Amino acid sequence: MFHNLIASSAGGDLILEWIEIAALAIEILAVVIIVAAIFYSMARYTIQAVFHPASKLGDRYGQLKASLGRSLLLGLEILVAADIVRTVALEATLQSVAVLGLLVLIRTFLSWALVVEIEGRWPWQPSREE
Repeated sequence: MFHNLIASSAGGDLILEWIEIAALAIEILAVVIIVAAIFYSMARYTIQAVFHPASKLGDRYGQLKASLGRSLLLGLEILVAADIVRTVALEATLQSVAVLGLLVLIRTFLSWALVVEIEGRWPWQPSREE
């Protein structure tokens, strides 16, 4: 519906093209964040291992795992945003909305699994500091 309104207006194709470019840019941002965070986390882990060998391996590994998990969570959230932009603005059909719902469900499950792995608790449980 929204797609038809935009496409029927003057310059609508240009607007749809810009929305597609924006969605693609958001996806690229998510990938860049994930890849950069992996390299940063691995470099930090390696530097700590080389320059602070007396520190506990378990502590360093826990920090690496948490850092990688947080970057994956951020990347997943940004990918969901790109999917929402693309689906709502460009492909607002029942099938595309159903696919979006399935993607959001899968990514939400992955996010919860990452939170459990990083923090050792379900997202709705209070943190251990509380």
